[in-house]
Amino acid sequence: MAACHVHAFMFDIKRYLMSNWKMALQLDHNLSVTAGSEEELRAAIRRGADLRVYTEFHHNEHVEPSSNNHETVQEVSDFRVTYLIDDNWVAGIMNLRMPIVPPDGFGPRPSMSFFLYNQNGRQAIARPFLDGQPNAVGLSSVDDHSNMPKYQHHDGADAGTNAPSSNFTYQFETFRYLVRDDWREVLSHEPDGSVIAGSLKDLIDAFASGSEIKVAIRGLCDDLGNELGHEVIVQTGPGYYHTEQQLFCAGTQPVVRVKPSIPMRYVSRGWDFGWLMVRTDGFVAYWLCNPYTLKFQKSDKRHALRWLVR
Repeated sequence: MAACHVHAFMFDIKRYLMSNWKMALQLDHNLSVTAGSEEELRAAIRRGADLRVYTEFHHNEHVEPSSNNHETVQEVSDFRVTYLIDDNWVAGIMNLRMPIVPPDGFGPRPSMSFFLYNQNGRQAIARPFLDGQPNAVGLSSVDDHSNMPKYQHHDGADAGTNAPSSNFTYQFETFRYLVRDDWREVLSHEPDGSVIAGSLKDLIDAFASGSEIKVAIRGLCDDLGNELGHEVIVQTGPGYYHTEQQLFCAGTQPVVRVKPSIPMRYVSRGWDFGWLMVRTDGFVAYWLCNPYTLKFQKSDKRHALRWLVR
């Protein structure tokens, strides 16, 4: 292929990939809407859209307050677990993030950073430490962030335990909620597997052709308290179709379960994480980790599910 044709081809690919991500909502540092809308974001997440959030901050206001380095840092983070609360509120959680100190390396202790962003810019973090140093559980005092004037720490829980959490707002220079809205719902069913819309055949045809699969699980966090209706949407990994039973099952990416609220926030004993196996008859197997002890426990329930493919 001639060099000019290669260049044109690569440009077309880059343009195609960029075009798949659209800004659904933008907030300024005061958390006021400056572009898009909350309803546009909600509609996209309802359809199963992927979510990323672009933010900007100054290095010495966020990463290293004692530094003279005032350069602007751009960040884009991936929120692989999305929540639709009461069909009217969106939140996303980073489910794969290990804390880093950019641009130098990793933080001082191995942990997960389950950052949670709400559609209104309010944030939270739960941090299960992977080296396991449990202590007392309960409400924590608000930390001193006087050297970070753009950081508003609302409250925290379980400081000193293996699973501290806090709810806060950091006033980034801008928030851009970016969505890749190209998922297609092919099957929806009740907890007993009764089909509401679509068909198992459409799901299996997509699965067998190599399509990615997401699942929206209704009521996944009911046992954590609060009766708010909610869906948790997460991508699956390996899938299996049992041809004689006509039963499809799949393992999910790691899921962070949080007690539903508006806005979403972490509270003591109100969250956990782990893996799920979901089936087209409504059966969901849980293998969840207690973040305070790092011990896993198996259980199962039935849920209404929506299956999406790309």
